[in-house]
Amino acid sequence: MITKIFSVFGLLLIFCVLAAVPVSTRAGDTPKGDQPAIYDESAHASQQIPDALVIAKRDNKHVLLQFGANWCIWCHRLHNLYGSDKNIAEELKRDYVVVMVDVNKDHNSDIDEKYHHPIRLGLPVIVILDSDGKQLTTEDSGNLEEGDHHSPEKVLSFLKQWAPAHPLNGPV
Repeated sequence: MITKIFSVFGLLLIFCVLAAVPVSTRAGDTPKGDQPAIYDESAHASQQIPDALVIAKRDNKHVLLQFGANWCIWCHRLHNLYGSDKNIAEELKRDYVVVMVDVNKDHNSDIDEKYHHPIRLGLPVIVILDSDGKQLTTEDSGNLEEGDHHSPEKVLSFLKQWAPAHPLNGPV
């Protein structure tokens, strides 16, 4: 009888410990501690976005807001793809001003509200603005994923779809 009580108690203890461990919705959601910070946790997007819009207006670009947090592995994966894929890097350089919007612990919650709560879709989430600041689209980056990574083809297609029109450089 005592052995049964200890067995039941042991199983109950194991269940309680496992129940306290957070369950991730995706494999590898938590980055390792050696990940560099890609979001400036002290930056205020309410100051960054107007600066980006000035550049976008001057250079005929759109503004890409990437909402996320430094603890988000998918944010790091998308950001790393921006630099590691030559075609994506060129598209971003040519057509976008990128603003990394930190939303850790409700930081920049006013910006999340201003753009109709895009972080409700998860992180990272992308908002594209035209050079006047008009919100053109919001994209759940999960739609750009393929397995355990973001699809370079899907990301590039999305960027090209929302790129600004460029005037022709003279007759063909």
